[in-house]
Amino acid sequence: MAAAGAPDGMEEPGMDTEAETVATEAPARPLNCVEAEAAAGAAAEDSGAARGSLQPAPAQPPGDPAAQASVSNGEDAGGGAGRELVDLKIIWNKTKHDVKFPLDSTGSELKQKIHSITGLPPAMQKVMYKGLVPEDKTLREIKVTSGAKIMVVGSTINDVLAVNTPKDAAQQDAKAEENKKEPLCRQKQHRKVLDKGKPEDVMPSVKGAQERLPTVPLSGMYNKSGGKVRLTFKLEQDQLWIGTKERTEKLPMGSIKNVVSEPIEGHEDYHMMAFQLGPTEASYYWVYWVPTQYVDAIKDTVLGKWQYF
Repeated sequence: MAAAGAPDGMEEPGMDTEAETVATEAPARPLNCVEAEAAAGAAAEDSGAARGSLQPAPAQPPGDPAAQASVSNGEDAGGGAGRELVDLKIIWNKTKHDVKFPLDSTGSELKQKIHSITGLPPAMQKVMYKGLVPEDKTLREIKVTSGAKIMVVGSTINDVLAVNTPKDAAQQDAKAEENKKEPLCRQKQHRKVLDKGKPEDVMPSVKGAQERLPTVPLSGMYNKSGGKVRLTFKLEQDQLWIGTKERTEKLPMGSIKNVVSEPIEGHEDYHMMAFQLGPTEASYYWVYWVPTQYVDAIKDTVLGKWQYF
């Protein structure tokens, strides 16, 4: 006699076969409690691993130095961030360059800027704004204003190397020969002017000092004929104006071959000075009673510091 049912915990015959048939026919079967708990734990572990591998990197906070490195580097390269700038017109070799430059930069720094624009080495530059620009003073100190014209005179290294060496040697020999002669102020051709004494309107002299050229013409001097003469330095035009009562000669500074000077005996705070306008000494234009404090500034302005005379 068949039992009415199987004992608790035991499967009836045919249950495995029936279960396999159901599993084949149905896409899935409900999980029992143990299986469901195990599957949930595995899914949680997989989800945590996925979150760990896909978690995005934290965003950089605003103002992070690394994020702004390119911007700060660009400002540093300009050199003018936060500094007051002035508009300058750099004029060299008949070419104008418009430049914005920090007002508190020195003349030496300006020369470096000019070098970057023109290729002219700083040591071979003569930079002028109302006289030679001092290397150790700022543009503010020498009262440079926006729109100012900065004159630059000088030769590139190639120009210097192209100088005729025999000509330089001849000039040095001529200078050595001149040093052997008696002082210029004792020579007859000069005595007739010097014996007239100082002009009444001669400019004051400062013995042992060196000063920049004044903004007004140098006046109160004599020329070789004993007439009054004045010197005006037109830096913007790179010209020297030699004016007398009769006329004014406008000379390009580049056309002046040489400048010589010598203290006047008994009046060493004044010099006699000559500008060589042609190839020989016969072209010297003599000026007498030049205040000694301006002698070096005149030579530097006309010839430039790179000249060797």
